[in-house]
Amino acid sequence: MAWIAVPIFFLLVFLVFSAIPAVAAPSGPGFLYTRTRGRCSPHRRELWPKMVPHTSTVSNVFGSRVFERYREDLTLLEAAAGRNDDAEDAFAMLVKQSTAALLNSYARKGYPYAAWEVKTLLIQALVSEKAAALQAHKFLEANENCG
Repeated sequence: MAWIAVPIFFLLVFLVFSAIPAVAAPSGPGFLYTRTRGRCSPHRRELWPKMVPHTSTVSNVFGSRVFERYREDLTLLEAAAGRNDDAEDAFAMLVKQSTAALLNSYARKGYPYAAWEVKTLLIQALVSEKAAALQAHKFLEANENCG
């Protein structure tokens, strides 16, 4: 009977957290980031979503599976800025575009990916360099079109 209680517990936790609104209205200046590409106005300053602090690590936000590919102390801010691995590396581009997609999923209504989808797709794309490059490109397109 105990083996049934564990999945039910996780299902209840998931349902509770999915009922909480994903986007909070900005209440103060907060941390700002700048968009520089895509259809959005260039150099547009936007509030960093409060759902994920900019000092959070990639492993805390995306899960322990990212330990295989990324530094343990890599922050979301570093990942979004591309200050991690070589820019030609598919996995470096994946973490950069996934971070941008996650921020956009919290900050933009109508963005094509929900936050849970971004996290899931990142984990799935870690299986190979080809999968990472393909998913990074999909996130790039969504990020440049501003949702």
